[in-house]
Amino acid sequence: MPRFAANLSLMFTEWSFLDRFAAAAEAGFSAVEFLFPYDHPPEVVADRLSANGLELALFNLPPGDWAAGERGLAALPDRFDDLKAGIQQAIPYAEAMGARRLHLMAGIADRGAPPAREAYRRAVLHAAETLAARGIELMIEPINRWDMPGYFLDDFAFAEALIRDLALPGLKLQFDIYHRQILHGDVTMALRRLMPLIGHVQVASVPSRHEPDGEELNHPFLFDELDRLGYTGFVGCEYVPRAGTLAGLGWLRR
Repeated sequence: MPRFAANLSLMFTEWSFLDRFAAAAEAGFSAVEFLFPYDHPPEVVADRLSANGLELALFNLPPGDWAAGERGLAALPDRFDDLKAGIQQAIPYAEAMGARRLHLMAGIADRGAPPAREAYRRAVLHAAETLAARGIELMIEPINRWDMPGYFLDDFAFAEALIRDLALPGLKLQFDIYHRQILHGDVTMALRRLMPLIGHVQVASVPSRHEPDGEELNHPFLFDELDRLGYTGFVGCEYVPRAGTLAGLGWLRR
């Protein structure tokens, strides 16, 4: 069975962010992930991880002005300096918390526009090389266009081609099963073909993005398939609980 990591940005929201670590550990999780830790000093978040015996699976590099609608800077040609500053902001967090994977959000941009494509390639190359020097892998994740309209990286084939072309050991695919099913379907065959490129997996039901316990996909089969494929990383539970986090954890106990 895969190692599941509770996503503390979507789950356990009945508690304040810093109290979610204890709640996740008490619920049986041994690992967590989250979107952004930057509202708290790195040593404070690291203390919550350590105190609760939790591993950190993943978090995101700074996305720009989230409140203003920015969803990453990598594909924005005029924001390269801001992107570099964001990487430097994230590194102390990763080092304090023992994070070995960071996700780079692409941003809202036209993937058909050459300046956006060039900016994205430059940003991915810079981020991957900078983080690799510190033993950290860089994840890129296709996100479906319904949840995030206008998102630059909304295609698994484009992400695969870039990873293969750059051929950097520390550059990996973040394979979100929920986004894959909405964008392309064919989840199992994609996992089999792309497994050598995958650095992190995430899961939620489709189409509701609730607990991975039904709807379009057979999640027990997919979890067994990850074992069959030899995947040893984390599976991030990036879902919105239907009716309270604890009430929805029957799928995990099963």
